[in-house]
Amino acid sequence: MLQNAIVSLLILLFSGVFGLVLGQTDAAIKPVYMAGDVVSLGDKKIVVNDAKTGTVELTLTDKSVYKKVSAENANLTAATPGTLAEIGVGDRLTVSALPSADGKTFTARTVYYMTKSDIEAKNKKEADAWRTRGITGKVISVNAATNQVVVETRTLTGSSNVTMTPKDGAKFLRYSQDSIRFDEAKASSLAEVKAGDMLRALGDKSTDGASFAAEQVVAGAFQTIAGTVKSIDVEKREVVITDLQTKKDVTVVISDASVVKKFPAEQAEMMARLQASGGAGGARPVGGGARPVGGGARPVGGGTPQGPPAGGGQTQPGSGGQTMGGQRGGNGGGGVDDMLERFPNITAADLKAGDMIAISSTKNGTNTRIKAIKLLAGVEPFLRLAQASGQGARGRGGVDGGFSIPGLDGIGFP
Repeated sequence: MLQNAIVSLLILLFSGVFGLVLGQTDAAIKPVYMAGDVVSLGDKKIVVNDAKTGTVELTLTDKSVYKKVSAENANLTAATPGTLAEIGVGDRLTVSALPSADGKTFTARTVYYMTKSDIEAKNKKEADAWRTRGITGKVISVNAATNQVVVETRTLTGSSNVTMTPKDGAKFLRYSQDSIRFDEAKASSLAEVKAGDMLRALGDKSTDGASFAAEQVVAGAFQTIAGTVKSIDVEKREVVITDLQTKKDVTVVISDASVVKKFPAEQAEMMARLQASGGAGGARPVGGGARPVGGGARPVGGGTPQGPPAGGGQTQPGSGGQTMGGQRGGNGGGGVDDMLERFPNITAADLKAGDMIAISSTKNGTNTRIKAIKLLAGVEPFLRLAQASGQGARGRGGVDGGFSIPGLDGIGFP
């Protein structure tokens, strides 16, 4: 009896110790945070395409909490109670999850969701605002003393200069040198805007159109180059071209965010003739420019353009003022952008050795490997015009100035 009592006491003591240790272990587990689009939903699980780690399967429990985030106010602290039944494929999630001991599985603790329909409605509203209240063009000069930027804006019929002045509290963003993603643009300032940059601003135009008061400004250093296709790696989505200007090989990387289009032959010939006659500003670029990643024409490869995070960027839950990350940018355009939207989408597989193509990209300090913002095929008429006029084969975003292909150079709105 005594022996049994001692054994029972030891069992109780060990149980208590292990319970305490296990309790401390559970309490010590730190949640991880992931954000992405819903790929699929099933019984007690949800699959998310996380931007950093790829596809992640999350286990749902009776203790999982659901919070709906407004597309108009993406701050997580403003989220309202929601339900699992409201979540669908394509919705945007930010999830606080507890990892298993081996880190291979995750249990959702709090699921913040923004519906796809709400995102699309907000994107349309923003696109309309940028279309009706925006300007885009090349920075001609920056006057730090007067806090003004002169921007050359272009349409299909010509060009004009606009003097842009930021409003008090205006928001500035700048593209990273090594990224074409709008949602990776960094907070910036007027001091970082340089002559030669491409710039898009949202705000109010003066009655005569000569001045512009900006609320938001996004700028970046871009280049446009053209060359003859040397080889194509369809699997890697890489195209090697021989740069018509430098005669050196350049590897062009096509991402899910790249816009890859082909100029219809008749339209290219017509627009090149218009340039030659001076009807669209001579041999100078007439395009409104490429949209930042997050908005624009449908990308090659079936990907989704990456747009600006709501609230200006994603912050980790628990940081205060956190936002729902990775919200999509909307399509936009007007004029040249709308025209380009209607052009046929192509892929790397549609190209062949000997084709002449033109590419816009950020300036990343290297001329041997670039990421395409836009890649346009069917551009031979424009390049023949540039070569005939002695302008070379590097666009106005490049060092030498040169060929003009509508819609290739520049940036657009989110």
